[in-house]
Amino acid sequence: MDLFIRFTDALSRLLGIVAAILLLVAVIVVCQMVFLRYGLNESTSWQTEFVTYALIASTFLGAPYVLLTRGHVNVELVPMALGPRARFALAVLAYGLAAALCLIVTWYSALFWYEAWEGGWSSDTIWAPPLWKVYLAMPVGFAALSLQYIADILCLLRGHEPPFGLVDTNSETA
Repeated sequence: MDLFIRFTDALSRLLGIVAAILLLVAVIVVCQMVFLRYGLNESTSWQTEFVTYALIASTFLGAPYVLLTRGHVNVELVPMALGPRARFALAVLAYGLAAALCLIVTWYSALFWYEAWEGGWSSDTIWAPPLWKVYLAMPVGFAALSLQYIADILCLLRGHEPPFGLVDTNSETA
């Protein structure tokens, strides 16, 4: 179990680094595009499409890291109003449903990716990159997100983390 959790954490961190690099490259390409258009008065053919694909891939690939670090927006009103047992049950239910949803999206996005790969799809632009490369971020990102949710469930069940990261302050003595 601990090996699975460590592997998942390392994978989420690696994908977070990849997502950050994609964002950095997208920013550099936007700067290059602006310089070419307005500084040299030249046309750009691939930059806008590349930046769009890089930002989308960064979103999919960075999602497991965001979940790992609890960087997502979390409404804690209901969990804070619940007692420790109900909060635990809600966390297991919420993480389980989220993992199931991510596994379903992983499956269908993998089918979509395979269809693009097998069909030799490319975008309808001058640049025309193969779309299987672009679509690969979906199944990879959702598979890693599924693994991260499963790791979070295991940490919750083993008592490594409190539900929703909330420590029950009522049970502590001063």
